[in-house]
Amino acid sequence: MESLDLASADEASSRLGISRASLYAYVSRGLIRSFSSPHDPRQRLYAVEDVETLVERKARFRRPAVAAATALDWGLPVLETSITQIKDGGLFYRGQDAIALSRTATLEETTRILVSGLIEDPFNSPSRIPAPLPGPAVGPHRFVAQAVRLLAEPARREARAAEVAAILRLMAAAATGIDPGIERLHEHLAHAWKAPSQATDAIRRALVLCADHELSSSAFAVRVTASTGASLRNAVIAGLVALSGPYHGGMTERVRAFLDAPGQAPSPGFRHRLYPDGDPRARALLENLPLLASDATTLKAIANASGGPSVDVALVMMERAYGLPVGAAFTVFAIGRTAGWLAHAIEQRSQAALIRPRARYVAADEPPTRTALP
Repeated sequence: MESLDLASADEASSRLGISRASLYAYVSRGLIRSFSSPHDPRQRLYAVEDVETLVERKARFRRPAVAAATALDWGLPVLETSITQIKDGGLFYRGQDAIALSRTATLEETTRILVSGLIEDPFNSPSRIPAPLPGPAVGPHRFVAQAVRLLAEPARREARAAEVAAILRLMAAAATGIDPGIERLHEHLAHAWKAPSQATDAIRRALVLCADHELSSSAFAVRVTASTGASLRNAVIAGLVALSGPYHGGMTERVRAFLDAPGQAPSPGFRHRLYPDGDPRARALLENLPLLASDATTLKAIANASGGPSVDVALVMMERAYGLPVGAAFTVFAIGRTAGWLAHAIEQRSQAALIRPRARYVAADEPPTRTALP
């Protein structure tokens, strides 16, 4: 609360141009955060950031052309989902607190939560990954190439549950070069990487925390692909390629470069726009992590300057703390996020609707412009 600007009910209502009753309705719907006043417990104060977000949204929808042009911007919902919700600084997988879930759950258990309709546990059956497998591949470029190669191989028709398990195991096999069999994926990765015993649980926690993040760029790529009727494997390939970009999962490489040479490498930017009070995934992953001394110093500086690290920072610090292969941060991110991609692909295909937005044509000699908001 200390980092939030707060307004009184009169100020918030006036800024929105609504009555107090409407303001309270917005609060009850979770659109505006409300807090007790530290000076008068009977008074409620309201998050200015949430009020301004609603003001901007109302302005957009009063002008259809502006609403359409900004439909893919941060903060403006463009489709409905029952998979993941980011609310009040928390992350929820189908209504379950993802941070609490990460304390004990495996990625396999999390996948069964995210992907609806998996009545039987498909992870109890042996995998059928064809041999021989290529050698291990860790890090964005090699891992993505190897995973795409394995996912693109012709596959026999399988029931949905078996296909979900097969795709997740293929992703792990792309990293390790070994068929996981029925071994839980966090244990499989830890064994293949010869990680210290205490790293096994950190990898498990990281996989769960990375499993989904609402409509991220990669999830949107998955949904667009799935909306065309493409296979689950091809939809996952789309997500994987999108994740590899330097402003998404590839951010881990930029973070590592910064940690290796603080003050010399460009700062990648640490604060996550969806979490004004800090990324809860990072906090959960960094808890009890035996940080390198230099990383602990950097972490304090990040907390003071930006309000806390992002999950990308936490993943790289986990990699360094346990001496995992360079690039393991991205690999863990990608394998964990595959669970969410599968859930999004299946949900999108069930809607039987093609995602096909329109573009606004701009002449070659006319620079692209965006209508200013009032």
